[in-house]
Amino acid sequence: MAEKGAVGSAKPALTAAEQQLFRRRQELDYWKKNAARLRGRNLLTGLAIGAFVVGMFSYTILSVKQERIVEELDEEVKINHIRGPRTSANS
Repeated sequence: MAEKGAVGSAKPALTAAEQQLFRRRQELDYWKKNAARLRGRNLLTGLAIGAFVVGMFSYTILSVKQERIVEELDEEVKINHIRGPRTSANS
């Protein structure tokens, strides 16, 4: 009687192809369970990188515009300095 129980509970040896198929099914089940979580993480990472890029681009554009404004002001100051002060006597 003990022999029948032991023989009945023993698993038959799987061939290499069956083992590979079994492992692929396990991996597929794993990916099905965790796909939503991975998509969420990928989306969050993508949004973070996109926000960084947009912020860096905006900062760069803003600083270039400020440099142009400062250069224009410097040119106006040079022109006014060369012309001299405007008074009622020389205008």
